[in-house]
Amino acid sequence: MTPSDVPEVARIETTAFSTPWSEETFNSLLKRSGVELWVAEWGDELAAYAILWKVLDEGELANIAVRCDLRGRGIGSGLLSRMLEVAEDSGVRSLYLEVRESNGLAREMYARRGFHEIGVRKGYYEGPREDARVLKKSLAGA
Repeated sequence: MTPSDVPEVARIETTAFSTPWSEETFNSLLKRSGVELWVAEWGDELAAYAILWKVLDEGELANIAVRCDLRGRGIGSGLLSRMLEVAEDSGVRSLYLEVRESNGLAREMYARRGFHEIGVRKGYYEGPREDARVLKKSLAGA
């Protein structure tokens, strides 16, 4: 992700999440160490983005989102593959994420990639209020 990607990333964020991050948040993340920000393109258009926090040998997939009109084409899965490579290459051994309980498609994608549920955060999401499933994946070398 580059600063010129941020407006489109923020648009995707707004359609994907009920409490979206602002452009300012994405711009500040671009300047932080320990954060990986990636985008995926479909043709010459920005189609998806992902954010990974890293602290020592642990990581969190903070966000991954695909443009609504491009979902179901494997873009999110491909971006997840790249983020798993980036995490592993940077020494992450345990990768975590939260996902809405109702987001069955994402939960299935994560399960296919070896993530397993380790907990529930009651009422974690707003708009609507919903539980988050906490998932974990151990990476090679763990």
